[in-house]
Amino acid sequence: MSPSSLLAAALLAVSSVRLAYAATAQVFAPPSRNPLVQTANYTSFSNHTLNDKKVVKGKVFNRIIQVWLENTDFETAASTPIFEALAEQGILLTNYNSLTHPSEPNYVAAIGGDFFGMHDDNMYHIPSNITTVVDLLEDKDISWATYQENMAADAFYGFTFSAPNYASPDSAPYPYYVRKHNPLIIYDAISQDADRAKRIRTFNDFANDVVNGTLPQWLFVTPNMVNDAHDTTIDFAASFLQYWFLPLLTDPRVNGEDTLILLTFDENETATIQNRVWTLALGTAIPLKLRGTADDTLYTHYSSLSTVQANWGLKSLGRQDTNASVSNVFSFVAEKTGYKNVKLPAMDVPHFNNSAVVPGALTSAQFVPFAAPNLKAHGAGQGGVLTRPGLNEKLTVDKLPKPVNQLALNRTTPWQMSPETTSGKSIIPCQDATCA
Repeated sequence: MSPSSLLAAALLAVSSVRLAYAATAQVFAPPSRNPLVQTANYTSFSNHTLNDKKVVKGKVFNRIIQVWLENTDFETAASTPIFEALAEQGILLTNYNSLTHPSEPNYVAAIGGDFFGMHDDNMYHIPSNITTVVDLLEDKDISWATYQENMAADAFYGFTFSAPNYASPDSAPYPYYVRKHNPLIIYDAISQDADRAKRIRTFNDFANDVVNGTLPQWLFVTPNMVNDAHDTTIDFAASFLQYWFLPLLTDPRVNGEDTLILLTFDENETATIQNRVWTLALGTAIPLKLRGTADDTLYTHYSSLSTVQANWGLKSLGRQDTNASVSNVFSFVAEKTGYKNVKLPAMDVPHFNNSAVVPGALTSAQFVPFAAPNLKAHGAGQGGVLTRPGLNEKLTVDKLPKPVNQLALNRTTPWQMSPETTSGKSIIPCQDATCA
């Protein structure tokens, strides 16, 4: 089926979907008349475009676009008409798993290869000596950006942002944007670097970049709190996909030659079952013979990191992105790059639904400093481990001190911030020697 046929089929499939939901009393309304037309409903208009016209060729794809939705069980998404229609256009990854609960640790892990003990949705920042996927991409001169719907402005540092309710103008402003779904802003190595911060962008910027033909090669896209199903339902998110996602599938400026699109969810809704989330790999990079098929290989959010590394021959982070049992490369990429995936026995597959506190720098109950990565690790890109200046490479996991209950000392991890005091760009620097 061609992309245009997909669009027609999907539109037909969702034509009977209800747009009003008893659980939320919200009705989907398009923020703009077209996904590529800037709108005042997104608060700030784009004041510049990127200049990303250079293309670094990958072994399988030249661009990857990750779109994250929220809090939905696999079966719920799989039985929704628009997701059923989309599955015919790509490879349904039927054993793709989130990592933990709640949301924020999953977003953080997808960028830095670990969630560092985080087990809540509080406001954190991660020090500038911690390496991320951005470092790996820039090491090979690969362009990147994140696009956040309803973020107040580029590189907005606040915890949340409320805007006029465009779906119900007589209602109070709605908290459409939350920082916990914007992982790149959490890493100081990105948000506190002026050039990099310009790449933490809004949906108006997305429209501007598409129109100008300057979309980067690596994109992380987060819809707002109603359009991603967090505050609404899967049917509401389906209406958003009909408005925003489907038209872009037929636009060569977005889904151009050798583009991989990953549509996924941060976590499932039911915390007592395996944390399996509906995930689809689609786009022009998917071979025709594989469209409409399913892949039951075990994947997690770390797999997006390892797949990118394998595709462009990148170095690794030396964290969970190099843990072969939880970071399999997407099979159609692994086959072309020569990477050998690991098949765990069924009894050894984690449920990935553990919300218990584990030691880490981003937990107050069992605080330990940030550990150095495993510098001897081998990632899917077959390169070494990339580190940033200022990292104590001798403080490995096996040399970490005993965890400290900061709460018992009437304090929190030094990497947690107060939303009331951090609405601007400034951050609270760590003053404790144990932070290093």
